[in-house]
Amino acid sequence: MGRLHRQPICVASALLVPMTTLATPSWLGLDGVPPSWAVLWLLPWALVDGPVSGALAGVAIGLVMDGLNLGGVSQVPALLLLGWWWGRLGRRAAPVRRTLNLGLLAWLGSMLLGGSLLAQLFVLAGWQLAPALQSWGWHTLWCQALVTGLMAPIVVSLQLLMWRRRVPS
Repeated sequence: MGRLHRQPICVASALLVPMTTLATPSWLGLDGVPPSWAVLWLLPWALVDGPVSGALAGVAIGLVMDGLNLGGVSQVPALLLLGWWWGRLGRRAAPVRRTLNLGLLAWLGSMLLGGSLLAQLFVLAGWQLAPALQSWGWHTLWCQALVTGLMAPIVVSLQLLMWRRRVPS
């Protein structure tokens, strides 16, 4: 595990995820769908701190984000998997530096998160509601993934710069 989880300011930054989720202005989203702030926060965390810390941070931020929703679906499984995967990428591969790569990783993460939520809704609601869920579910999935992927080069790059300076190699 890295040392990012020992920095109080970095851990406190996780509190910004639910706050920005609730306070996202409408002009920042696409057709009323905001970006996935959990993905935008977890990606640089896992890349810097490693797979174990990334998975634990994914579970923690997933539980906090699930507390904002009253539905029976959970973000925890997808964020756990993403935190572990991105942490392995940060440890095993060459450091991710290009903004296009960050945007692609955030887009894939948002697609996985949205797909996981959509699959859970299909299971919970039953197949009789499948046509209704498909229309707005796929729309929300694509809009959120697009906005998250477009915002990632800016937001994630800044976080990576700040957090890599705090953690000695």
